[in-house]
Amino acid sequence: MSGHALSVPAYIADAFVSCPPLTHYTTPWEMCAHAPEVVRAVLRALGPEFVMTGEVAVHRAAVIEAGAVIRGPAVVAAGCMVAAHAYLRDGVFLDRGVRVGPSCEVKASFVFQGAALAHLNYVGNSLIGARVNVEAGAVLANRFNEREDKRIVVVEQDRLVLTGVEKFGALVGDDSRIGANAVTTPGTLLPPRSIVRRLELVDQVARREARR
Repeated sequence: MSGHALSVPAYIADAFVSCPPLTHYTTPWEMCAHAPEVVRAVLRALGPEFVMTGEVAVHRAAVIEAGAVIRGPAVVAAGCMVAAHAYLRDGVFLDRGVRVGPSCEVKASFVFQGAALAHLNYVGNSLIGARVNVEAGAVLANRFNEREDKRIVVVEQDRLVLTGVEKFGALVGDDSRIGANAVTTPGTLLPPRSIVRRLELVDQVARREARR
C-alpha cells in the first residue's frame, strides 16, 4: 500500500488541456491540496475577456446570480452559471459551461466543461469531469471526521493506495451521473460514465474489504 502517480486524463480526458497547471502535480489529491496555487497560475495567464476582482476572475460571458459568494482564488469560465447562495472557496476552477446551482458549496475543486451541480451539493477537494451531472443534495465528502486516523486511502485497480493527505473528495470521470442525496466517501475514484444511484453510499475501501 503506497502512493503513486494516477492518470487523471484516464478519468477526465481534457483536464490538462483545460487547466495546464495541473500537470505540475502527479495525483488528484496533490492537485486538490494545491488548488489555490493551481488556480493562481491560471489567473496569471488569463486575457481581457475576464473581469478580475482581486483573485476572482469571471468571464464576461458567465452569469453570477445575486447572493453567490466567490472567495478567491477562483476562475469562472465562459458560459458558466453560478446560482444564488452558491459558495466557492479555497481555489476553484470552473471550466466552460459549468453550472453551479443554488446553495451549492464548492471547495478546492476543479469542475470541467459542461458539468452541472444541481443544488444543495457539497463538493470538497475534488475533480469533476466533463458533462458530469450531480443531482440535488449529493455530497462528495472530503474528510473522515469520525476516524482517529484521518489519512485517506483510495482503491485503484483493486489495490489500496495511501494518499498521505487528510482531505480528498473524489475523482469523477467524464460523463458520470451522481444521483440525488448520494454520498461518496473521501477518496472515491469513479471512472468515466459511472452511475451512482440516488441515496447510494459509495465506500470503495469498505466494498473491497467485504469481497475478501
